[in-house]
Amino acid sequence: MKGSGQSHKAIYYICYLLAMLIFGTNGLLVAGIDLQGGQIVLFRTLIGGILLTAIVLFRGGFDRSAVRAEAVPLLCGGVALGLDWIALFEAYQLLNVSLATLIDYSGPMIVLVLSPLLFREKLTGMRIGAACLVAFGLICISGSIAGGGMSIRGLIVAFIAALLYAALIVFNKHISRTGGLQSAAIELDVAFVVVLLYVLLAAGLPVPQKHEIPALLVLGAVNTGLAYLLYFSGMQNIPAHSVALLSYVEPVSALLFAALFLKEAMSPIQLLGAVLILGGALLGEWKRPAASGT
Repeated sequence: MKGSGQSHKAIYYICYLLAMLIFGTNGLLVAGIDLQGGQIVLFRTLIGGILLTAIVLFRGGFDRSAVRAEAVPLLCGGVALGLDWIALFEAYQLLNVSLATLIDYSGPMIVLVLSPLLFREKLTGMRIGAACLVAFGLICISGSIAGGGMSIRGLIVAFIAALLYAALIVFNKHISRTGGLQSAAIELDVAFVVVLLYVLLAAGLPVPQKHEIPALLVLGAVNTGLAYLLYFSGMQNIPAHSVALLSYVEPVSALLFAALFLKEAMSPIQLLGAVLILGGALLGEWKRPAASGT
C-alpha cells in the first residue's frame, strides 16, 4: 500500500511538471499571433473553459455538493486567474515578456516564504537555501533585461500579477473535494467572464486572422485546457513548497524553448541562472533519509 501511495504521489508531481513545460511553450505560440494581450487571453480562457467543461459534462457532470462546499475558493481562484493573466499581459506590453514573466514568478516564492503561516508547513533551512538559489537564479536570468529604462507602471502591474499568482496558489490549496478536472473547468470559466469584461471595456472583441487560428486553438486546447487540468490536479495534491519551487520550471523551459526554436541566444549568465533555478527546485524537494528506528 505504501508503494501504491508513493506511485500516486509521483503521478501528481509528473502532472504538475508537464503543465509547467507546456506553459513554457506559450511564447512560441504567441509569437505568431498579432492580437492584443487581453484578446489572446480571452481566446485561451474561452477555448480551454469550453473543452474542460465539455469533458466534465461528458463524464457525468459536476459534483454539486463539492462545488457548493468549495464555491468561495473556486470563485476566488477563477477571478485571481483571470486578473493575473490580464495584469501579466499588460506588463508584457509595458516592460517585455522576459522581465514581466520573471517578476510574475516571484508569486510562488511569496507562497513559499509564507507557507508556515498559510499552510503550517515547516520552512526548513534547506528550503530557505533553495529559495535563495532560485532568487539568485532569477537575478542571473534577468541579466541585462532591466539595463535600459523601465516603466514604473509596468513594474507595479507585474508585481500585482505576482501577488495574484500567489493568491491563485493559496485559493487552490483550499480546494480538496472538487477534483482537478472540475476545478480547472470552473476556474477557467470564471476567468473567461473576468477577461471578457476587461476586453469589452479596454480593447473590444477580437477578430483573428486565418493564420492565427491554428495557434489560438493549440493555445486554448492544449496550453490552457489540457495544461490547466494537469496543473490543478497536481497543485491540489502536492505540498505548497513543492508548488512554489517546481513552478520555476516554466520560466526556465520558456527560455530554453525560445533559444531552441526562436533562435533567441542565451548568455552564459542566463544559462547559469537556469541551472541555479533547477538546482534550487531539486534542493527544495530533497529529503534527508529518515533515521533508523523512527
